[in-house]
Amino acid sequence: MRIAGLGFRDSATLPSLRAALGLVEAAGGPATALATLPAKAEVAVLRQLAEERGLAVLAVPVRGIATPTHSARVMALHGTGSMAEAAALAAAGPGAILTVARISAPDGMATCAMATHKGTQP
Repeated sequence: MRIAGLGFRDSATLPSLRAALGLVEAAGGPATALATLPAKAEVAVLRQLAEERGLAVLAVPVRGIATPTHSARVMALHGTGSMAEAAALAAAGPGAILTVARISAPDGMATCAMATHKGTQP
């Protein structure tokens, strides 16, 4: 199971989310599900991406999850260093490992990271 965590600004577009996911999948393989904050899980552009890819959207809390990369803005807003990394780790469950650290879309409006369970083939 490869979970792609997505963090994105309210003004992010579908092409921005596609770009971030595409970069992460190029590095870590195809995602089997998408994960983000509960407040973002119903956003239209994320739902469109999930529908066109045939992926479930997992809504997960991220506050307090340690991540290898850090954004001061994200820490202030969500209590974690990287929304994308924390969402991927939280959705992959206990014992998850980050297989692809956050990568930003070229326009900077979205980030994506990938996690899997220890022992699961990335």
